Amino acid sequence: MAAEEFAKAVEFGLKLSKRIYYGKDSSSVTPPETETMEKSPAESNLPTAPMVYAVIPDPSVVDNPDIPSYQPYVHGKCVPPALIPLDMLGISINVDCYLDTAFVSVHGTWRVHCVKRSRKCDCRIAIPMGGQGSVLGVEVDISGRSYHTQLIVTQDKSDLVEAAKAQDGFLLKSQIYTLKVPQVEGGCELSVKASWSQKLIFRDAQFSLIVPFTVPAYVNPAGKNVARREMIQLNMNSPTGSEILCRVSSHPLKELRRDAGNLVFFYEADVMKWSRVDFSFSYSVSSSNAVGGMLLQSPCLYDFDQREIFCCYLIPGTNQSKKVFKKDVVFIIDTSGSMQGAPLKSVKNALLMALSKLNAEDRFNIIAFSGKPYSFSSHMKVANSEAKGSAARWITEELIADGGTNILLPMNQAIQMLSETSCSVPMIFLVTDGTVEDERQICNVIKGLNADKASLCPRIYTLGIGSYCNHYFLQTLAHMGRGQYDASYDIDSIDSRMQRLFTIASSIILSDINIDGLDGIDSVEFYPFPIPDLSYESPVIISGRYSGKLPDSIKASGTMADMKRSTIKLNVHKARDFPLDRVFARREINILTARAWLSESKQIEVKVAKMSLQTGVPSEYACMVLLQGEKGKQEKEDSSAQRGVYLRSLGVGFGNLLATAENLPLGVEKHKPTEPTEIILRAASNCCTRMLDRVCCMCFIKTCSKVNDQCAIVFSQLCTALACFECLNCCYDLCANCG
Repeated sequence: MAAEEFAKAVEFGLKLSKRIYYGKDSSSVTPPETETMEKSPAESNLPTAPMVYAVIPDPSVVDNPDIPSYQPYVHGKCVPPALIPLDMLGISINVDCYLDTAFVSVHGTWRVHCVKRSRKCDCRIAIPMGGQGSVLGVEVDISGRSYHTQLIVTQDKSDLVEAAKAQDGFLLKSQIYTLKVPQVEGGCELSVKASWSQKLIFRDAQFSLIVPFTVPAYVNPAGKNVARREMIQLNMNSPTGSEILCRVSSHPLKELRRDAGNLVFFYEADVMKWSRVDFSFSYSVSSSNAVGGMLLQSPCLYDFDQREIFCCYLIPGTNQSKKVFKKDVVFIIDTSGSMQGAPLKSVKNALLMALSKLNAEDRFNIIAFSGKPYSFSSHMKVANSEAKGSAARWITEELIADGGTNILLPMNQAIQMLSETSCSVPMIFLVTDGTVEDERQICNVIKGLNADKASLCPRIYTLGIGSYCNHYFLQTLAHMGRGQYDASYDIDSIDSRMQRLFTIASSIILSDINIDGLDGIDSVEFYPFPIPDLSYESPVIISGRYSGKLPDSIKASGTMADMKRSTIKLNVHKARDFPLDRVFARREINILTARAWLSESKQIEVKVAKMSLQTGVPSEYACMVLLQGEKGKQEKEDSSAQRGVYLRSLGVGFGNLLATAENLPLGVEKHKPTEPTEIILRAASNCCTRMLDRVCCMCFIKTCSKVNDQCAIVFSQLCTALACFECLNCCYDLCANCG
């Protein structure tokens, strides 16, 4: 289900909920409020907080389970099923923050207030997550029944086939996880606990947390005396030992405890209306200069890798007076046919903004590519007003979406342009929405530059648009080039993601970073490697495994903008209440998956699968199932996963060559050929839905009673034909005067 289809189903559900009867004494009951349309219709009904919906294929089941209304029967079906938001009775949020990662756990209670007590319906759970969210698990309790998700590794071909057929458990707009719980009785309460991890935003020397918590007014239970309690607990864990300075909070948090590097905040209130803003919190570390350190943790007994775990971090200070590097940047922009329309328009806007932020001493060029590359200039241009103006006109007039995708030629061209860079940081900024066959060859080119000490390898920043590009290829390029990677899975975020990535690239203060003092250890593995540059807008955080003994302190050294070497002392100490294996699980899984793709190594794939099962973080090599029953009992049964319902893969995949070759636009899936009968039904449904979708049965009967006999015969024959195709779909909004 696409985001627009989901939003439309909710819109139908809200209209259908008008059938719910709240009793004769309307003065004692406050019906749920309706929402004011502030966003586009495609987004206005998407969940902005944890939500549960009743899935309604049959509108006749909709009624108050406590006070039956005996309304006129509604004929027809809702195709696709309508989604009625359930009343929310209580909600609590618990957040644990570690460096740039937050673990969020939400526990809420909802009631099926819109279905007759004698009837049942499926319920759809929707969990919106913060930036770069990764769902970790969902647990549901319903009147003695329980469900929970679990990761498994498929063992044979039959498992793979079942997993490939999975239709439920998917992401909307890459950040809203949704799954369905079957057959819940009207009037029942659902207790839902969902957990996920997400990234904190680092900007202007501050870490910021944003958890979706804008609850729509229509989930407030009807009635004036219904108790509504919301609760938030925030645990801040800083390894630096420096004082944490709280900046902004969306909710009135109360500080419960403050230790060195650890703060606990709490908020609890009985409210008349649920929270109408996202939960947000910002803090900074009270250090003017860059700070760093190394944390150590021993592996647990069931860890398949028994090497020691470490984390090394460098955080830029609040004093941003240090000089940033000059830049020689080449923008490589995908202008293939699939970028036509809004995607390319968003890229153009971000590109124009990036040009405006270039300093006078910077140099730049732009290469657009489809089947073949074409550039703004044959050589690098100094970023003066004249060159920027010419580039802006060229972007507006010459960047036209057409043709196929060829990345190798523009990459080689950009590398050649940057080969003579000396006192600046050479950068390649690649934006694409497609995948190509020679991606490993491109990676080998960059690998060769890293091996050639005589040449300065360009920093590579990559932005993948949509699901057709190979995001692991783009991650590999960024890691090889000491840059960063980001992704935009919907059109609305392309502009902001691209600008954010360029802001990070434009504020580098320390490059060519190395960790010194590791000579005494037997083996060490870094994630990522090489170590990326330190920017005012992005801390450097690396993790890994090692064998041996580390000294009490080590040093991180790098090159500053004035070409002098700088060192930062990193004190080494054991991590307390800081689960390194969980904090960096997703980061390491993504990096190892990219390595497995590049090397085509089955051994690394097995390692990723083991990490996924051990940490509960989804990956390309493990799938999620929904199991019914008590979790403890299910885990004791070897065949429990076989009886579970397979959920769709949460991996991003390795690109889609066919969709790229056919220039399919963002969000358009390639479907198999439709059967002739499906075409007839779809055509019949489309032609009659516009006419009959909003006409109630009683009004239609009254209208037919006033026509002449010949016209009535024609109508009856038409209705009979449509009924044979099962597309006579009367609407469920009854007219007020139907009697």
